[in-house]
Amino acid sequence: MASARKGTLTARFVATVTQPGRYGDGRGGHGLRLVVTPTGARCWIQRLVIRGKRCQLGLGGYPLVTLAEARNKAFENHKLARAGGDLPALKRRANVPTFAEAAARVHEIHAPGWRNPKHAAQWIATLRDYAFPRIGDRPVSDVTTQDVMAVLLPIWHSRAETARRVRQRIGTVMKWAIAEGHRLDNPAGEILTAALPRNNGIGGPRHHRALPYGEVAGALAAVRASGAGMSTRLAFEFLTLTAARSGEVRLATWGEIDLESATWTVPASRMKAGIEHRVPLPDRALAVLDEARVLRDVTGLVFPGTRRRPLSDMTLSKLLRDLSIPAVPHGMRSSFRDWAGECTSFPREVCEMALAHVNPNKVEAAYARSSLFEKRRELMNAWARFLNPAPADVVILGARRSRPDRVAGAVS
Repeated sequence: MASARKGTLTARFVATVTQPGRYGDGRGGHGLRLVVTPTGARCWIQRLVIRGKRCQLGLGGYPLVTLAEARNKAFENHKLARAGGDLPALKRRANVPTFAEAAARVHEIHAPGWRNPKHAAQWIATLRDYAFPRIGDRPVSDVTTQDVMAVLLPIWHSRAETARRVRQRIGTVMKWAIAEGHRLDNPAGEILTAALPRNNGIGGPRHHRALPYGEVAGALAAVRASGAGMSTRLAFEFLTLTAARSGEVRLATWGEIDLESATWTVPASRMKAGIEHRVPLPDRALAVLDEARVLRDVTGLVFPGTRRRPLSDMTLSKLLRDLSIPAVPHGMRSSFRDWAGECTSFPREVCEMALAHVNPNKVEAAYARSSLFEKRRELMNAWARFLNPAPADVVILGARRSRPDRVAGAVS
């Protein structure tokens, strides 16, 4: 193998080499090199001097581009460079970034739009862990659908959600490459959908595990009676009563709560849609806040965690898991929506606004500027009553009233 680095490449060597490295094609190779990545993937590059500037061109991956084809490309490029022409296409190829470089640029471009630093870190980390070992050193113009399949197949069934995210993020990088003129197609697009095996964990809508709405009151009772920390118990009940997202509740501050008007105003920076959201608070939610007063600390958080930090999302998830409640915190929003749709006559737009969902119809949204706040207050009060029925509202199904002329327990 050492001799192959110095000598002329052969078709057999190219087909069998596995040791990572760069292998030159000898003196007559016109700067042609075979690059072998740690995963065994192979691609061709060529080093040239174009108008006095050293450049590196990507010539494609093996076996899509054979040794003979790579040599032909290298010869033509070398001849064009020696001719001293303008070589616009050649210079464009010389500036093509690798996939890893392209991903870093895309990550940097999108960074200002990410409200959550954790998500920004995860975005590049998934590509670094799963895509870079296979295609990180490949020019972004030369990544094929076959390459993307090779990245995804090892985790397609075992880590379905991760595979979905990796594919989506590779596609984002490829769309950037198309916009920059580095390629004409997206190898992570529709063709890949048809090529990949069926996987029930990917492709359809994702649903958070949720309880039937009739079981939510029992779950709340179990949480209240549990040995979990006070902040955790109260946060979960407040989340359920308001049908809010976990992050909105865990990061809620006392400055956002107006007890006099029974309103919680969640700032736009913490809302998924980036729009301020006012939440009407039913009496039971106010009672939860009253209990939470003893938790006040310097953080100003309504439901502080330990060490002056917010509660983590995993804390609430672990609470349900430890109590064998088959749901996730976010699933309470689904339970609320099912109840509102099946057990009330409130209009659909009121129920959707209670969840802070944005109207996808831009024309309707342009005219419907009201937040329907008072109607949402009625809805949330009804939800709280459903979860905490007054004794007079409790009906024992199947029970019969005693007849006036019969004493309970008497034998007729």
